[in-house]
Amino acid sequence: MFQRSMPKKLFKYKLLLDENIPRRAKFPSLNRKFNIRHISADFKIIGLGDPEVYEFARKTNRLIVTYNIKDFEKFAELSLESGIIGISATLSNEQIDKKLTSLLTKSKKSELFGKFNHISGETEVK
Repeated sequence: MFQRSMPKKLFKYKLLLDENIPRRAKFPSLNRKFNIRHISADFKIIGLGDPEVYEFARKTNRLIVTYNIKDFEKFAELSLESGIIGISATLSNEQIDKKLTSLLTKSKKSELFGKFNHISGETEVK
């Protein structure tokens, strides 16, 4: 007798888009699958320093999505209540939407929280 396995339930990650990232409407796939908020457009928080943005993300259990890789990378391992996803500035909004959705869909919570992940425009050469 063949038994089907239950489909894996998608963890609904909560993301915090940094001020330098376009608003969430630019990422339709992410918006459908995950809880995304933009720090300035949704929370009306403008001009916070990087440590304060990180602390806000930690308190709200959100992963930070930012272009500001070098300044945020150092915060990644400070807490398991947040994590950092650095985005290459060379990616289009469509590429960010596709690559970030893919990363979140395939990753376990333990691979993202308390960690730094980088999404670049580089692709595998065959």
